[in-house]
Amino acid sequence: MSIDKETARRVAKLARIAVPEDRLDPLATEFNAILGFIEQLQEVDVTGVEPMVSVTPQRLKRRADVVTDGGQPQAVLANAPDAREGFFAVPKVVE
Repeated sequence: MSIDKETARRVAKLARIAVPEDRLDPLATEFNAILGFIEQLQEVDVTGVEPMVSVTPQRLKRRADVVTDGGQPQAVLANAPDAREGFFAVPKVVE
């Protein structure tokens, strides 16, 4: 697949990126280089290779899924514009 100037213009428009007219040819060249690299990657045989999340084999630390108040309610409410009885106070919006 080859990207031409018109396709580069359309991709830039879809991405909502303002690209000057004189930069469309270099942008198309960059797109073609990226697509060429992707084609190279697709040639790699990955049969029998397990998907991985990280290059180092480690498990994420986990904590118990327990509901708490965070242990610092005063610090949480310190910047609230209006707090009453340990809760955020908000204006009434429903009649």
